[in-house]
Amino acid sequence: MSNFQLSTFNLQVIRVVIIDDHKIVVEGLERLINETENIRVIGTAYSASGCWGLLSKTQTDVALLDIGLPDGNGINLCKSIKEKYPNIKILMLTSYNELYTINRALDAGADGYLLKNSMSEEIIEGIKSVVSGKKFLCEEASVMISEKPDISKELTRREIELLQLIVEGLTLQELADKMNLGVHTIRSYRKNLNLKLDVHNTAQLIQKAKMLKMI
Repeated sequence: MSNFQLSTFNLQVIRVVIIDDHKIVVEGLERLINETENIRVIGTAYSASGCWGLLSKTQTDVALLDIGLPDGNGINLCKSIKEKYPNIKILMLTSYNELYTINRALDAGADGYLLKNSMSEEIIEGIKSVVSGKKFLCEEASVMISEKPDISKELTRREIELLQLIVEGLTLQELADKMNLGVHTIRSYRKNLNLKLDVHNTAQLIQKAKMLKMI
């Protein structure tokens, strides 16, 4: 069953929905936004399924969308929302402060990116900016995006070590033995490597690493 809540709203204000699985975060954002003139929260959802139920029953201007949801990835959800509701502005509001995640969100159609440690003023400014048709990045995200991208700096020492061993053609168990780690940990590192380099298999991973002169 979709879990969402609806609130009354005034059509003359900016209508905001919040999709985040942390109730305390949602409640804090509601208070902040509803205390701001001409902006109101008209609904909240705690999951991707709840988001769809909410959007189908509201006229929304801005969606504050978390990335980590219990039943889906917020970046994929962002792309789907944009396809079905192109007029809704989407502000990612998340604790993920990695450059590759910011870029993936923007590529998925996000109109802005806010970190959960952003100042209250930034959150309100972000809402107003995207409604006016502008892209918005919080200060930390803006600094990261303006710097020359260097994916190699985003990889941990262990991830780089794993990448070099993958090139040697070692099996999963051999990788685990070589790095003195469990198979589950190796799988987790592999998943992170694929995400950071935006690839889906070993061949693409090696090709991308060579292209970026990482190996």
